[in-house]
Amino acid sequence: MSDHGALKNPPGDLESTAGTNTLNNNYLGSTTTPQAAQYNPNVVYTGEALNGGAGATQYGGTTQYGGFSSAHGRAPTMSTILPPSGGDFDPEPHKRLFRKFGNPGPLGLSAFALTTFVLSLINVNAHDVSTPNVVLGLALGYGGLVQIIAGIWEFAVGNTFGATAFCSYGGFWLSYATILIPGFGIAASYDSPTNPYEFNHAIGIYLICWFIFTFLMMLCTLKSTIAFFGLFFTLDMAFLMLSIADFRAGHSNSVHFLRAGGAFGLAAAVLAWYNALAGVMNHQNSFFTVPTGAFPWANKGNKPARQTTKDE
Repeated sequence: MSDHGALKNPPGDLESTAGTNTLNNNYLGSTTTPQAAQYNPNVVYTGEALNGGAGATQYGGTTQYGGFSSAHGRAPTMSTILPPSGGDFDPEPHKRLFRKFGNPGPLGLSAFALTTFVLSLINVNAHDVSTPNVVLGLALGYGGLVQIIAGIWEFAVGNTFGATAFCSYGGFWLSYATILIPGFGIAASYDSPTNPYEFNHAIGIYLICWFIFTFLMMLCTLKSTIAFFGLFFTLDMAFLMLSIADFRAGHSNSVHFLRAGGAFGLAAAVLAWYNALAGVMNHQNSFFTVPTGAFPWANKGNKPARQTTKDE
């Protein structure tokens, strides 16, 4: 997906003099002598090398660019490669140019977190509530519709992973709500006296398929951050435990797997909120930021940042 369209009108602080491709430090709030930059309209500026460039620290912690610091390396510059971020819901180093709209990641994460948290409380039998129908409103509106909208906007910012995950889990909540709504007759169609647990087994098949999908998504976060990977790991375990609980319906240990699934679901919801907070919190709106814990092997195997032309 090409971003060169966003560079046709470069900011006024991008100097057009001989030298390397850097931004005027006056734009970044620095008191140091600005370095000259040559703007080429046929070049898409993808940023400094992943290990940091002029005025930037090595990614994985707080990155500073000319006096502007951000926990995610989010600086007002057109030449920044951001590290993997749960707040951006992007598991790989990614380019962020001047966006005309905000980051959809925290919205999708929050929609997923709240809906998952409520259902997981029911699965652990909080306050003796065991019927999950109260989650229908959240599953249709917040966890379903809002999360799909966030996923569509992830397509717009070029985040294929975020778009795939948000749209898929939004579809999960919509489909789960459809199963629980009596008007669709899905649960009633399994009401058979000869096989009283057929519906449970069908739900088990449904959940194990989501376990497989989540496992595939989890593999894409192995080079991101601990908080980002932890979200998908706990969610994957939640799907696994809940599917086993349905497959074991009628057995005495079924409830133990259900409670375990609820516990993993609560952990996944908390981590989703945590990653969402990391995506909206910065030094401009808060006195502190939350760490997400970059993996020590996150840089290994990464190709260096490069410039691409319009012809590519």
